Formats: sequence, structure tokens, C-alpha cells
Amino acid sequence: MEQVVRPLLVICGTLALTLAVGWLIDRVLNTADRRHPETPLWGELRNCQVPLQVVLMSAALQGSYTWTGIDTSNDRLVKNILALITVGALVWLAVRIATAIAETSLARFAATTTDPARVRRFRTQLTMVQRVITFVLATIAAAVAILLLFPSMRALGASLLASAGVFGIVAGVAAQSMLGNLFAGLQVAFGSSVRIGDTVVVEGEWGTVEEITLAFLTVRIWDDRRLTMPVSYFNSKAYENWSRGGPQITGTVYLHLDHSAPLQALRDQLHTVLQDREDWDRRSWNLVVTDSTPTTIEVRAAMSAKNTDDWWTLQCAVREELITWLQREHPYALPRVTTAPAAIPPARRPAESQDRDVNSKDVSSAG
Repeated sequence: MEQVVRPLLVICGTLALTLAVGWLIDRVLNTADRRHPETPLWGELRNCQVPLQVVLMSAALQGSYTWTGIDTSNDRLVKNILALITVGALVWLAVRIATAIAETSLARFAATTTDPARVRRFRTQLTMVQRVITFVLATIAAAVAILLLFPSMRALGASLLASAGVFGIVAGVAAQSMLGNLFAGLQVAFGSSVRIGDTVVVEGEWGTVEEITLAFLTVRIWDDRRLTMPVSYFNSKAYENWSRGGPQITGTVYLHLDHSAPLQALRDQLHTVLQDREDWDRRSWNLVVTDSTPTTIEVRAAMSAKNTDDWWTLQCAVREELITWLQREHPYALPRVTTAPAAIPPARRPAESQDRDVNSKDVSSAG
């Protein structure tokens, strides 16, 4: 009976103790968060409760396992499993803590900075640093778990270290693409060539950078499709970044009109339309003739907007308003196809008609 009761008491007591410790830590963080609302770190650290609880439970069970009195031939295996859980939970906890610190830093930076571009750049850098930290911690945890918890693997580890030169060359050649994307991701993050939230045109697609990882970059296209591309693309090929240097942008609307179009009236109407639009930032506007063909003229209306969202809606609205106004007030200014025969200039009249004119003059003079 003791062989059953004792292990249950030890295990249940250990779990109850770790739950109490985890609850106490959560209460302390909650109190600190309520007393210091200006510091969001305490609230973010409360998200670490689950990995912290797993760390406490696995470590406590590993330490109290000998008190259970369980005598089996699998003691070593049980302890190794508990140790693996502890190592994995520690990595999980470290990643959560790093995320909490990053979110707090981003919130403070955004609160003290009025430039959205700087906030996006800082957010991109934080995201890349978080991913690098996660990758490094996972690699170290895997190495520690394999080399320290499994003695049979130590000889393999020693042999790998002894042949590190050859192995490094082979691994470098095999992982050239992956390492290239890794360094390209770091270069993009800290070089600020593209940031999360930037408006870009890639491969003819217009969208917003939604996610940047160590290997790929995701662009959310205007119709909610996602374009996923390797990060190295943005270091080796040309692309358009409309957010670089500021979110302001100038939109253009092209109209093909008849040569008789009233340009000054059209220019005044454009200004009237823009005055009623909230998405026009009132920086600049103009209307000029950019081309002329035998049948039509090309008129370009330009207007400025504070960002790409307003830029698109402003262009569509101005185009619709101007066409509607032309249809209502000046329908003759719209392009049309002439079907009547054109008048022939006198210099190009046929030779027969000119001869008839000469003969008629001779007859009249003779008479």
C-alpha cells in the first residue's frame, strides 16, 4: 500500500506546490500591472504563466522523483524525459519573455515617436531579433539535450567537433540558399530597405508588407491574396517601395478628350472636386495636356494624397467626377469618331476641277 500512496502523495504535493507558486507569481505580476499602468511589461509577462508553470512542474518532479520510492528499471528514461521537458519549457519561457520585452519596447517607442516610418523600421528590427533569438535558443537547447542527457551521443558529438572543418564546408555548400536568406533577412531588417507595413510593388503586384521572417517575406495584395517571396529577392532585384521617404504620394488621372474640350473650365472643375475631398491632403494639384493625336488630346490631372489608401480612392473619385461633369456640361468634349467626309483644301482639289475653272474663265473672257 505504501508503494502506491507514497508516490501519489509526493507527485500530488509537488504539483500542488508548483501550482501555488505559479499562482503567487501571477498575483504579484497582476498587482504590479495595476499599480504601474504606465509600464506594460508586467501585463505582458503574465503571458508567460503557462511555460513558467511547465518549468516549475517538470523541474520539481525531476527533483522529487527520488522521494517517490519508485523502483523501476526505467528511472534513467523518466529523468531524461523530465529533463527534456524542462529544457523545452525553459526555451518556451525565454521566448515568451523576449516577446514581452519586445512588445513593451515597441509600445514605448511608438508612444514617443511621431514618425510612422521609424515605428515600422523598429518593429521590423524587433521581429527579426526575436526570430534570431528563438532560432539560437532552440539550437542550443537541442545541443544541450542531446549531448548532456544522452551519454551515448557524446561520442558522436566529439567526433563531429573533431571533423568540424570538413563538416562545415559540406554543410555550408548544402545550406547555401538557407544561409543566404538568413543573412538577407538580417540585412533587410537592419538596412531598412523594406519594413513591415510598407507599400510595395513586386512582380507587378501592389500590396503591403505583412510579415518578414528569416527566410521569406509576405506581401498582402490589395485583393487579400498573399505573395510570399524569399527575402534574398529584395537584396538582388529591383522593386518599388512607395513608403520609402514618406507615405505621401501623388496620384494621376488620364483623360482622352476631343480637341474642343474646355481646358480652363475642366481645370476649375478639378479644383472644385478636390476642395470637397477629405482624402486630398492639399499639398499640390494641376491639370495639363500631356499628348495630342489627330483625333484626341491626353489630359493629365495630378493630385496629392497623404498615403496609398487615400491615393487610390482619390484617383477613382476624381476620374468619376470629371467624366460625369463632362457628360453633363460639355458632351462635345468627349472623344468621338467623325463619319462625315472632310473638306478638301483648294490647293489639293482634283486637276479636272481646276481645268474646268480655267476653261470657264477663258469662255467668259472670249464672250
